[in-house]
Amino acid sequence: MLSSTPRTQIKKGAHKAVFEQTALHQIIDESLIAHIAINDKLSPSQHGPIVIPMLAWRVDEHVYIHGANNSRLLRGLRTGVSTCLTFTLFDGWVLARSAFHHSAHYRSVVVLGEFTEITDNQEKDTLLNHFLEQIAPGRTEEVRLSNEKELNATCLLRIPLNEASVKISKGEVNDDLADLELPTWAGYLPYQTKVGPLQAVQGLAERIDLPDYSSAYGERWQD
Repeated sequence: MLSSTPRTQIKKGAHKAVFEQTALHQIIDESLIAHIAINDKLSPSQHGPIVIPMLAWRVDEHVYIHGANNSRLLRGLRTGVSTCLTFTLFDGWVLARSAFHHSAHYRSVVVLGEFTEITDNQEKDTLLNHFLEQIAPGRTEEVRLSNEKELNATCLLRIPLNEASVKISKGEVNDDLADLELPTWAGYLPYQTKVGPLQAVQGLAERIDLPDYSSAYGERWQD
């Protein structure tokens, strides 16, 4: 079960709250994009809140992000300031008979807390390789792995999933009784994310076999 704190209590649309840890994991793992909020005090041109999308991945009960050491976002987050991460998956439109009752199907996660920095290069390498394996299973056996110079230039941060909430909207069309007889089509317009097929870079040697990364994507994979 997810932790329950005053900040993670869902008040608007409380019936959409989900409390299973597996749902939290699934949404983060499928999204891989976190929108991260900070109150930017480091840049002379940005004094105030800012939200930046970042690649993010999960290992057990932590979420990780990485980037260049001189990134203003990472420089701010590595100091341990309080932040908020959101992950959202859009699953489709709900089309009602009235304009007012149109809505959407979605899955979302909000994570609250503070980031800490991973400074050991061996641990960095392991965690960054975990990300590669998550998006392309077997990839770390195929590529040149990061060297010491590259690891030194990389800032890697993690945040625990101690304080998080999950909200899933998958309800029915919610038309008023008075509108049910209107001659208007009602139903759902699903959105689906498809992955693949692979597209080779120009100049790739013909002798290189096409890799198979389909195991990471299940039914979303297309040849």
